[in-house]
Amino acid sequence: MRSFFLACSQSTWMRERATRYPFVRRAVSKFMPGETADAALAAAQILQKVSIGTVFTYLGENIKDPAEAERVTTHYLDVLDRVRQMGLGTEVAVKLTQLGLDLGIELCYQNLRRIIAHAGAGSTVWIDMEASSYVDATLDLYRRALAAFPNVGVCVQAYLHRTRHDVQGLIPLGGAIRLVKGAYQEPPEVAFPRKAEVDENYFALTQQLLSSEARSHGLRAALATHDVKLIKRISDWAQLQGLERTGFEFQMLYGIQRQEQLRLAREGWKSIVLIAYGSYWFPWYMRRLAERPANVLFVLRGLFAS
Repeated sequence: MRSFFLACSQSTWMRERATRYPFVRRAVSKFMPGETADAALAAAQILQKVSIGTVFTYLGENIKDPAEAERVTTHYLDVLDRVRQMGLGTEVAVKLTQLGLDLGIELCYQNLRRIIAHAGAGSTVWIDMEASSYVDATLDLYRRALAAFPNVGVCVQAYLHRTRHDVQGLIPLGGAIRLVKGAYQEPPEVAFPRKAEVDENYFALTQQLLSSEARSHGLRAALATHDVKLIKRISDWAQLQGLERTGFEFQMLYGIQRQEQLRLAREGWKSIVLIAYGSYWFPWYMRRLAERPANVLFVLRGLFAS
């Protein structure tokens, strides 16, 4: 099932056709409040009222036209202005291939730099991680940006064998790191093929990110997972270590595990919701289904209940 959804995420034919069907659009609405920034901002206002923070990501990737990369950059600048005007603490997450990475490192960095500078020191700009072939370039740009700005974070993926080593090298830099499980099709020599292995590596990486060394460098740790058992394991371990509940954060996608998001916020943990929007949602949606079979069941239950 995972391989099927990941193959769909890479299919231009599927993206062009499947998005025309009302039942597909209705299914994806369970994961995103709408395709526009207006919809994302309205959702963020509602979540703020229940002490849940938000991160926006404008969907898109692998841009081949510099003018399109410029348009995306300008879009993020405008959204950050609206976030400030509305008094929201919303941050943004960007994909480097959407900012022109496939067109050149320098073009991408200049677009990224503009967004980070515009966000201001109090608002982190998160750099999403894409397929394994982009890891080195992504980490290089993160290090470069972090040397110039304090408000930048990067995503790392628990299913990659290399991530433990990468994290160990990133910790002394401080900054911010968001840990996810990973949602691209990778060979077994690059990524753990079994869910149990990914889960164990996720927990080990969490311990790295919450270690005394990481805290001494001021690292901001964001743990992005919808796995309730894993969340409990992490929170139980953190309390045994005497860690403050506000010393790190749990991040989840809009619409998934809503009760868990509310419970965490109610019990004093930092609860953050990532809100995705935009018309280029099909590849992103297929990867969300591939990440975890429970997401498929969640959508089916929602469709039959609608």
